[in-house]
Amino acid sequence: MPTYEMPLLIRIMKKPELIATLKRTAETIFNTGGFIRKIENCGVISLPCKTDAHGYVHHEANHFFLYFDVPPTEVEKIIDKCNRDIDIVRSKIYKKYIPFKKTCTFHEEMLPPPYRPSVQKLMEIAQKQHRKKHEFKYNNGLDYYPFNK
Repeated sequence: MPTYEMPLLIRIMKKPELIATLKRTAETIFNTGGFIRKIENCGVISLPCKTDAHGYVHHEANHFFLYFDVPPTEVEKIIDKCNRDIDIVRSKIYKKYIPFKKTCTFHEEMLPPPYRPSVQKLMEIAQKQHRKKHEFKYNNGLDYYPFNK
């Protein structure tokens, strides 16, 4: 199952109600066959522009990040459930980017260009292309070569 992250903006309310909203969201993830890796609380932050959600205008919201694993077919169900929850101002689900770890040493980069492995691969490709170069064949069916004087 791929890992997803969901920034969750919840309207300003008291702590017990806030916990109940987070529990509802977590139960939605658990009911779809997923599991939560981490929940981050970023606190109450003012929104960059006023947002209208469920008939109310919001200027600030509680910001949370949920990191969870869930089957890709179930993501739409979670989005639908969060969009219908009146306590959630805004939610979106993104697939978490896991960067590819490339091993590289400083020693290889400091070699002169002809000795670097990447340059050697390019030189091999150039030699293969040079061998395939088309050469003129004299047996073209003519009795004479028209370009000789």
